[in-house]
Amino acid sequence: MPKFDDHPTVKRLRELQNSQDQGFPTPISSPLNRDWLRSFCLELGADDVGFVSIDQPEIADERAKILQAFPQTKSLISFICRMNRDNVRNPARSVANVEFHHTGEEVNLIARRIVRELENRGIRAVNPAMGFPMEAQDYLNAKKNVWVVSHKPIAVAAGLGHMGIHRNVIHPKFGNFILLGTVLMDAEVTDYNHPIDYNPCVECKLCVAACPVGAIGADGSFNFSACYTHNYREFLGGFTDWAKNLAESKSAKDYERKVGEADSATMWQSLSFGANYKAAYCLAACPAGEDVMAPFLHDRKEFIQEVVKPLQDKVETVYVIPGSDAEAHAAKRFPHKQVKHVRNSLVPLSIEGFRFGLPLVFQFNQAKGLNVVYHFSFTGQEVRQFTVSIANQTCEIHDGLVGEADLVVKADSKTWIAFLRKERNMLLAILTRKIRVKGNIRLLLKFAKCFPS
Repeated sequence: MPKFDDHPTVKRLRELQNSQDQGFPTPISSPLNRDWLRSFCLELGADDVGFVSIDQPEIADERAKILQAFPQTKSLISFICRMNRDNVRNPARSVANVEFHHTGEEVNLIARRIVRELENRGIRAVNPAMGFPMEAQDYLNAKKNVWVVSHKPIAVAAGLGHMGIHRNVIHPKFGNFILLGTVLMDAEVTDYNHPIDYNPCVECKLCVAACPVGAIGADGSFNFSACYTHNYREFLGGFTDWAKNLAESKSAKDYERKVGEADSATMWQSLSFGANYKAAYCLAACPAGEDVMAPFLHDRKEFIQEVVKPLQDKVETVYVIPGSDAEAHAAKRFPHKQVKHVRNSLVPLSIEGFRFGLPLVFQFNQAKGLNVVYHFSFTGQEVRQFTVSIANQTCEIHDGLVGEADLVVKADSKTWIAFLRKERNMLLAILTRKIRVKGNIRLLLKFAKCFPS
């Protein structure tokens, strides 16, 4: 067996090192010149770019996740690619989704080019995916994020805009018609960017008016569950619901009753050509940004008539969880749209997932007039205690048993999760003392109304 030192590759590289041959990669000097790096990224296709240090306070919450993805990270390159506005605004969502998909592919391609060129210059770098695919198993394991790097806070820190009330980054020039990319880099930069000193969002509330499920509140609140259930119907959550309906169907006729031909067609389209967003009307309706705002400033009524009304008037299916705020909103504001009940796909697999998911599925309007403190104590596979406080249509979670409880729930963790997933009966669990309740049990019913499934 030949020795390692005799291998042709080893011998060749050592010869290059010893002779200082120009063919051997020599790392470019660090820190990288900011102006050179900016031109470098723009030449590779980015429409705008900014740079962030791993130590900047604006991304302190993201630091651990970033270093988990690439421990050598010293700097981050944040860049954007523009989308074609009228494609995103088109009521035919196939037009909008092709724009999302192709711009997303462009972002990934540009990020890959940046990494390749940096690598050629002796600098290590990594480009996480623009969006999907993500780490889907982290969703199932109730981890905080399914993405490797959160592009939005990085873009804000890099001076590429601020989040509007619709939770999308708005670029000062291009508006929210952008997609974001990030490159993690093992090199410092001579000068870093910082957040811009104003928010491009003009708080016109057109995103509020356009959303078919009322996910965006005029007060700036956000109903994650409503958005996730409808807009992301053909992504992971909706797919699992579709798969369960398929598995539970007794016959083709039963499947057609549960799902229907139209939903089968759209799911096939998403599985074949890339998952489609059902709405994303918040992006379509937004007039913010220097390149975008002129028509809105010139004639607001005409802008609303041309851009927002076609989305509001569109006859379409709206997917909601029974008993949710989204169901009430769609029925009241958009009676011409067909409301379809679907299962809550944010059902947890663990107590940690239950705790993490509560703020995401909380329904503000269902909590009107409720002022209650719940103590949860779990035993068995997962030992955990926390407090849920509901007051003024808000939900707060605290570790440990805080304050005086109006209702105390003590449960075997496995039994509680089975109950949430509709695999166990609550009454039977109480009779067998797998779940014990102290206080007015009606408060448990009110709790369920705030977190419908």
